Amino acid sequence: MKPAICLLSGGLDSATTLAVARREGFACYALSFDYGQRHRVELKAAARVAESLGAAQHLVVPIDLRLLGGSALTADIDVPKSGVSAGIPITYVPARNTVFLAFALAWAEVLDCSDIFLGVNAIDYSGYPDCRPEFIQAFERMANLATKAGVEGRTRVKIHTPLIQLSKCAIIKLGAELGVDFRLTHSCYDPDENGRPCGLCDSCRLRLRGFAEAGLKDPLEYTSENR
Repeated sequence: MKPAICLLSGGLDSATTLAVARREGFACYALSFDYGQRHRVELKAAARVAESLGAAQHLVVPIDLRLLGGSALTADIDVPKSGVSAGIPITYVPARNTVFLAFALAWAEVLDCSDIFLGVNAIDYSGYPDCRPEFIQAFERMANLATKAGVEGRTRVKIHTPLIQLSKCAIIKLGAELGVDFRLTHSCYDPDENGRPCGLCDSCRLRLRGFAEAGLKDPLEYTSENR
């Protein structure tokens, strides 16, 4: 089986992407980040998903993006809960996917691997600039100039984004078809002290709307006041 690096946050998008990579016959090396995020409970979800979907290895890299701040996920800024709005929200973490893909590229070179899977989406998402096809294409071009393996012709990096043109509803249906256990996932930006999702942040709203449109019940328990 060819190896592939699969970025895994613990959310339903990255879990579905990991399942897609497995279906395509890759040995999946799951990569998560402890970056000082407000919702660190997602790392427990990532570990559960990696085990459930048979990842060959699950690596969690510590990088403290709280040192930089600039986001409601990495600084003492309230997470918006008034609904998904136009524009780039304060939950955008500066250059996050650029940083994450750089680590993925490094691990791929170590493993002599040409394939990286990323669960970004440009349809039902929060407006983050590093989830757009243009960004992915530009990073892929750069990646093939940036490594010893690329220069020597041993690898030709391909960044796979199987969900990028799917709605959240379609992603959930695909995940269900591929056997993703959504009970193991976590999407909320501002969970309570017990890790229960709030139901009101952008990520929760997109998730709940996707399940409703798919005609499925979200198996997660949301905070009692928002059920």
